[in-house]
Amino acid sequence: MRSGFPLTPISWSILLLILSTAGSAQDIFITPIPGAPFRGVIQVSRSFVQPDGSTGMLKTMREVGRDSRGRIHNEMREYSPLSNTVTPAVVRILLYDPQSRMSTTLYAKQHTFVTRTVNRPPSSLPPVLFAASPTGDNVPANQFTKKEDLGVRNIEGFAAHGVRQTQTIPAENSGIGQEVVVTDDYWYSDDLRMNLMIQHSDPRTGAAILTVTQIDRNEPAPAFFEIPPDYKQAGVERASSR
Repeated sequence: MRSGFPLTPISWSILLLILSTAGSAQDIFITPIPGAPFRGVIQVSRSFVQPDGSTGMLKTMREVGRDSRGRIHNEMREYSPLSNTVTPAVVRILLYDPQSRMSTTLYAKQHTFVTRTVNRPPSSLPPVLFAASPTGDNVPANQFTKKEDLGVRNIEGFAAHGVRQTQTIPAENSGIGQEVVVTDDYWYSDDLRMNLMIQHSDPRTGAAILTVTQIDRNEPAPAFFEIPPDYKQAGVERASSR
């Protein structure tokens, strides 16, 4: 497979679709729990497969954090080629307060924000957290899915328990005429109550690695979880069932 840039407009459209539909299974979910403050940086690298079979690589980073009240700060930044040494620009920031159930999205370029109140209580676990047996032979959700225990490893000074989910997609359903194996690894920290690393691989679309780095357990500054004074409110959304 070939690798290179620049991407054509069509390729960029496909890439943006892949990134926008990656879903929570391919993202680090910051659990809004009290009593476990931290601040860190999520390093993200993604490879993607273009229609002509060539591959490309992109990277980004995001500052994240949680205070003792359980409030979270989670950024989305622009992607860039691996060779880029410039800090990627912030696109938007999610702020969430589990006590008020207020979710705020900051739009960095426009200096605006939108708020909404979510209906459901905050989750204390990532959206995907699997219970796997040490042998990896537990009963799967279906005949094409397997979960296995990867043991415990050290990530940024924290013990993280790994679980791998492997999904085999038959040739008749894969879209490429041959069997496809999709693999997702999740490394969960009991101490921080969140995944510290996620690794995803799909031969049809590409791969992704997300790792929480530069973890600081000190209480972050309050301003990290507040709306900047120069931002203007752009609207109030209806209640969400997040």
